[in-house]
Amino acid sequence: MRLFRSFRDDRALLRRSAAYAAALMAEPSHVDVSWLATDATRGDLDHAQWELRYLRRSLGILVAQRDSLDDRTPSEALRALIHRMQKDRHVDASLVELAERQFNARLSAYRDAFSSHGSGAPSTRVAQNLLAFSGGPIRADDPAVTRGAEVVSDYLLSANAALRESFGAVQLPEDVVPSKMVR
Repeated sequence: MRLFRSFRDDRALLRRSAAYAAALMAEPSHVDVSWLATDATRGDLDHAQWELRYLRRSLGILVAQRDSLDDRTPSEALRALIHRMQKDRHVDASLVELAERQFNARLSAYRDAFSSHGSGAPSTRVAQNLLAFSGGPIRADDPAVTRGAEVVSDYLLSANAALRESFGAVQLPEDVVPSKMVR
């Protein structure tokens, strides 16, 4: 029975991770793409769309790292996401490795901005990175950074909702802190 339960749990984790990765692959809205193209990429809609795709996917992984209770969730979510990215119809087969390197660069930069204890809100620091990758302004008081922080906040909320939908809502006993939970 133990082996069967382990197998069943592993399959469930794979299904949930695939569902979460599918949510992270959602296309950015035309409004967001137009904003980023206007404020940062000098009218390049394709560049703006890719930066927003990378942002959504990166923030999804960061949310999984921050909010999931099972230590395997972030790594399985990332594995499922990479698998989907390798089959992305928007990427020419000869450019898959380049797309992965670009994603990894952004994931690293966004992770640093998201988790650092520097000045400003994490969403502002991530927005500054988004705009830096896009060729836009990065001063915290710039209207583009303010709008970028709103986009980042929306993507974080969306990723958190997708995580709950895919893996379920966290339910802890009121008398037990999360660090004391055992499997």
